[in-house]
Amino acid sequence: MKRYGHGLVVGRFRLPHAGHHHLVRTARERCERLTVVVHGTAAESPPPADRVAWMREIHPDALVVDAADEPPGGLRDLSAALPAGLSDAEAWDARAALVRAAVPEPVDAVFTAAPYGQELARRLGAASVRVEPGPAGRSLTSAAVRADPVAHWDALEAPVRAALARRVVVLGAERTGATTLALALTDHYRRRGGVWARTRCVPDHGRAYEELRLAELRAERPGAGRSDVRLHSADFPVIALRQAELEEEAARAGSPVLVCDSDAFAATIRHERHLGTSSPGTGEIAARGRQHLWLLTDHRGIALADDGPGDGPGDGRGDGRGDAAQLRPWMTARLLTRLARTGRRTVVLTGPHEERLATAVAAVDALLAEARHVTDPLPEHR
Repeated sequence: MKRYGHGLVVGRFRLPHAGHHHLVRTARERCERLTVVVHGTAAESPPPADRVAWMREIHPDALVVDAADEPPGGLRDLSAALPAGLSDAEAWDARAALVRAAVPEPVDAVFTAAPYGQELARRLGAASVRVEPGPAGRSLTSAAVRADPVAHWDALEAPVRAALARRVVVLGAERTGATTLALALTDHYRRRGGVWARTRCVPDHGRAYEELRLAELRAERPGAGRSDVRLHSADFPVIALRQAELEEEAARAGSPVLVCDSDAFAATIRHERHLGTSSPGTGEIAARGRQHLWLLTDHRGIALADDGPGDGPGDGRGDGRGDAAQLRPWMTARLLTRLARTGRRTVVLTGPHEERLATAVAAVDALLAEARHVTDPLPEHR
């Protein structure tokens, strides 16, 4: 099989799927080096910058070039963006010029899975190599993947799954059943089977962080208890950052929905509770989050003993039942106020556990239905 020096693959990659990756990997195997041109417009979803980042991560051994600033319509249908009256030949010249602008070096071979590659290769003075789809890509079309990413979840790579997964945060004041609800919600989606069986629940890192600090304290003072753990302002950005990292890891490996028992936003409220002030560093981490829905567990109707230990790090002032009884109404009100003020999509869960779970499932299903497809560009940008 003939090998080439410099190979080229051009595409929009909306969404990048197994068929695209087979094309790129086949081209890379047959070339000394490979350039992948990602083109598109700001009117498209996902935005070109995201697609470039995904392709660079998935194909680190290729040079992925961002050609997102080209005229609307991209390479394959550029004629709509060119001055009226251009002939087919002139349109193809313009297409080739765009590729040369993105890839000024000579190209030895253009690898494609579609017939247009022959004309593009001829104008670039390169060989045209048609790549037949691999086993995983024979039944795939980009339109079908965009129309229903969930049905093609296994054809998507980790960074794309992480971007598409709907992230649901369950949060609430101490002993309001937040963790119990998060686990039950995770189990509900796992029971659907298929890709849903991989649904993950991201644990509350604040609890793990507190346990670590308690273990360190007990190494010095064997009789130390949870109420002896004192967290400082600098601890909360650490908690929030690790919480965000755990969430991202789970989203890459999980199903189309990710359940989070707390998030970086909740850490900002905990900072207020324990230290009486806001935490800019924690807030910055929370602002970078990619969550879509917050389920707030109401404290009313939930006995203090129903959810085990408190939800978050202690403050050294005790965290017994009396403290929780006083703090729960404040935390619920504060969370609700901040969620509304920051425009986060929120559903308040009330009533017994079964009712709360049913409300949560309905809210998550509505979220999933909204995100079932990837929006195509407006007609004038196609």
